[in-house]
Amino acid sequence: MTHRIHPDTEMGRVSLKVSDLQRSIRYYREVIGLRLLSEEGPGAAMSADGEAPLLLLEQLPDAVVPARRRTTGLYHFAILVPTRRALGLAVRNFIERGEPFGQGDHLVSEALYLSDPDGNGIEVYVDRPRDEWTYSANGEVAMATDPVDIDGLLREAGDEAWTGLPAGTKIGHVHLHVADLAASQRFYCGILGFDLMARYGGQALFVSAGGYHHHLGLNTWAGAGAPPPPANAVGLRYFEIAIPNEAELIRILDDLRDAGIPAEPYETGWLVRDPSQNQLLLLVR
Repeated sequence: MTHRIHPDTEMGRVSLKVSDLQRSIRYYREVIGLRLLSEEGPGAAMSADGEAPLLLLEQLPDAVVPARRRTTGLYHFAILVPTRRALGLAVRNFIERGEPFGQGDHLVSEALYLSDPDGNGIEVYVDRPRDEWTYSANGEVAMATDPVDIDGLLREAGDEAWTGLPAGTKIGHVHLHVADLAASQRFYCGILGFDLMARYGGQALFVSAGGYHHHLGLNTWAGAGAPPPPANAVGLRYFEIAIPNEAELIRILDDLRDAGIPAEPYETGWLVRDPSQNQLLLLVR
């Protein structure tokens, strides 16, 4: 029997490999609005509140930038801001800096899309209240990609000065390129226990804990059977899945062991590879 993952499970930090640490620090500070929390050697940690790191950066000495959408790995990681005003302030900063961005009103959220200097995809978004979400007859959450009301966001920002991302900002979800959608569903839903929330055609699905619209997006837009990137490629090192208690973490590790999937101790958690070789770190929040 499949265990459902604890409903209070959330996403934790995202760890990226970059080609130029100082360039990435400047970008995430000046464009995205994160603060530099610490820097040591080739690595840095960045935060929204000056206390809890959200993003880890590590410079590779021989970094290569792979062809986009040709391998598995990161499609984007998504920074969830607490208010629509915060998103309005962010979009005004993008505009004033001449930073190109994409957009999508997904019905459950309003989102802006950017790429960092290494081509890593970033989403900055705000959720709509859950009582405004709608669902199909089969229980899937309704999502779309409509134009965002940019003018409305700018009105929300008003004349307030932009000072970066506010406290309460967190990693809302991570979206991955995978090689096999069915194998990914078996891993994330059948073993880890996430709920399937929506499908997008036959090439993407969205899964979550606790009824959220999605904590993970999974797509084959890089091509079914896409290989993993080389070890020295910029991009995702790992993302964290934050479990609310030790008992739930042990349950997941037991289910992984029963499925023959190795989990290696790493720092404060357990490092696991999904069927497409994307790395995730399971840890207690």
